[in-house]
Order: sequence, then C-alpha cells, then structure tokens
Amino acid sequence: MPIRLAEKRSGTAFLVVFWVVAELVASCGAQDALIQAGHLVDPASNTVVAHHSILVHAGKIAAVGENLKVPEGVEVIDLSDAWVLPGLGDAHQHITMDFPPASPKGSTWEALRLNQSTAERTLRGLRNAAALLAAGFTMIRDVGNAAEYADTEVRRAIEGGWFKGPTMLNAGKIITPFGGQDPGAAPERGTWWHDEYIDADSVEQIRAAVRRNIYYGATVIKLAADSNVYHFTEEQVRAAVDEAHRAGLTVAVHVYGGEAARNVILGGVDSVEHGYDFTDELLDLMKQKGTYLVATEMPAQNAMMLFGDIGMDAKTFRERSLQRLQRAYRHGVKMAFGTDATLDLADSTRANQILQQAEIWQEAGLPPAFILKCMTVNVADLMGLGKSRGEIRTRFAADIIATTANPLENIAALRKVNFVMKDGKVVRDSRATAPH
Repeated sequence: MPIRLAEKRSGTAFLVVFWVVAELVASCGAQDALIQAGHLVDPASNTVVAHHSILVHAGKIAAVGENLKVPEGVEVIDLSDAWVLPGLGDAHQHITMDFPPASPKGSTWEALRLNQSTAERTLRGLRNAAALLAAGFTMIRDVGNAAEYADTEVRRAIEGGWFKGPTMLNAGKIITPFGGQDPGAAPERGTWWHDEYIDADSVEQIRAAVRRNIYYGATVIKLAADSNVYHFTEEQVRAAVDEAHRAGLTVAVHVYGGEAARNVILGGVDSVEHGYDFTDELLDLMKQKGTYLVATEMPAQNAMMLFGDIGMDAKTFRERSLQRLQRAYRHGVKMAFGTDATLDLADSTRANQILQQAEIWQEAGLPPAFILKCMTVNVADLMGLGKSRGEIRTRFAADIIATTANPLENIAALRKVNFVMKDGKVVRDSRATAPH
C-alpha cells in the first residue's frame, strides 16, 4: 500500500504528503476518444496535415488518419479549429527548486538549500509538475538539486497516480569531485553540500555513487564536471557511463567547456548540459560522438535574477546566447530543449519562462520546426522514450496538446496551448467551446 512506501521513505514528512494526496487527488482513468484535429502537426517530419483524426484507446494512440469512424460510446473531442501536436518536453528541469530573485550580492541558492526541508521541496515539486503539465509539458528530465531525493518522491507520486504531472526522469544527487558545486566553503561548515551531492574522487567511488543513486530511485545520472577546482578525467567519466548504461540509465553532465568538456564527450555521456564555452572543435566532437547538447540559454534578466552578477551587460549576454545557439545549429549537433528555468516570480510562471527560452532559439534564427522537434522528438529520444512518446503515432502514448496558432510559423504559438491530454486523460481543456 502507498502508506507503507511513505513510511519507508522519510517518515513523518512523507506521511504529510500522503494525506495531502488523499485529500487532493481524484482518480480518473484514461478515456477512449476521437480527436478531430483541424491541423495535425508532425515535428518529426516538419509537416502539417488538415482534417485528420486521432483515435485514443486505453491511454495510447490507436489510429491516426482521415475519415476515421467514431466507435460506439467514444467521446468526440472537436479540435477542428486548432493546431494539434505532441506534448512538449524540457530536458533540464529542477522541479523541486523555486528560486526567489537574487540580491545584487548574488544568488539565494545556499539559503534555499539550508532553509527548505526535503518534504517542502517535494511539495514544491508536485506543484510545479502539475503546472507544467497544464501548460503542455508532458515530459521532463529533472537533473538534480532536489535535497534528499525529493525528485524521486515527486516522480513516484506522479507514476502512482496520486498527483498529475509529466512523465519524468530524475537524477537524485549530483555526482561531483569533492566539494559539490560549492568551491571555497569554510572548513567549519563541513561537507554541508551532501544534501544534494555525492563526492566521488576515484573510479571506484564514482561507480558506487551511481549505484547509490539508482538504489534511491534515480532514473538518470547527473555529473558536474567543472564547477569545482577538480575535474573528472575521461576514465572517471567513462566509469559513470558504463555503470549507468549497464543499469539502463543515461548520463547527463554539467560542463561549460575546456578540457573537462573534452573528457566528458570522449567519456561517452549522453548529454552535455549548458556548454557555454564550447569551441568549434568541441562542437564537432559532439557531432562525431552523437552527444546531445542541452543548451539552457535564458534571457539576461532571468540570469541576473538567478545568479546576481553575471559578469557582463545584458546586451552582451544576449548576443553570446544567440551566437552559441547559432554555432551549435550550424555544426549539426544533436540538440534537446532544456531550460534550467527555476525562478519563483509573481508575474511569470515557470512555463512562461520556459517558453521565453524557446523564443530565444527562434530569435537566434533557428527554424520553429527545428525548435519544435527539439522540444518533442529529441527530448523523448534523450529520455529513452523515443519509441513511445514525442510523436502522434500509432501505439504511442496519447500525450496530445492543442494551440490556437501554428507553432511551425512562430514558436510563440505555444503560449496559446488550451488543451492538454496526458496518457489519454484530458488534464486541461480551456477552449471556449469546451464542455463544462
């Protein structure tokens, strides 16, 4: 029973989560439906077909085509005036983190980690997951910074049907050389970063750290390669990759550039996160190895609210972001959309911040069709879901959204999502013609 799982985890804190779930979640199964799509968008092929229907049965897509007959007893969902497409994905989320804007002196990251319990972070994660799903994000990859495995609890709550949320991978604790991502901590503070990081300074320690994360529920492995005075060697990276791949998990690595980035790519990781200082040589190496880039380019204003001083003016920051995206695109690097969007703002939701970043890709000159593919097909592929999600295809999960404008003309159309189906369940229908 779920209560036993809650007791097994973090004791009283997770009993609170269980009872919140019992009060808030109404169970409802996947529904059989025939969706009449006015414009059916296929990000994989960059095509739109008119007046097609999608038959949904038992949470999956049973058929796609013209003039499909309505089976007896099946609900008809009329999206004939909408653009219908697969659910979106974000491959770089920190779902349990809500950052207040930084002070001029710098980030509030340390205060957040010191003041928020794992139970609070779990509840925040559940709230954020539900909000992202309602905005059309049906897949997310959470890449750590989740206290004592709060991300595992969020994923399990979603998978158990207790709360609504996207299909999710979670990284657990980030594996780093000694010191986490907190270089220069005073000795009196001890190893305070162990709430979110595992120190690993040898091949054996790295393998053990991967196994520990898997034991506590991680479904993707995250390393940080150059946020400290020590950098992982190629041999150390390969040890993490071998251990993770043996268990069927992929490996994501936070790295900005330099020799650490070269070690990461040659070590066989599945994705590089950020890559802000990548040279043309590193981009070519990524293409050669088939490594995904998750670029996380954000508006300068958001970066300043996250980190305080960003070392340059907003115009320079913006120009560098655009140039990085353009270079990666020109080099033909595989790219999956991911954002690092974590700000807790009164006037902008997390989903709005994510879509702001999609618009930066468009501002850089990347075609909307390419961006949409990176947000759907490529995220699914990177998450190991390429044979079951990310496209509207027969036998794929019925993760379907609709918007009132064409995202292949302007990616900003994704701000107008008004219908969301996840695994055959309608989780949002705010169309003017929706039944109430």
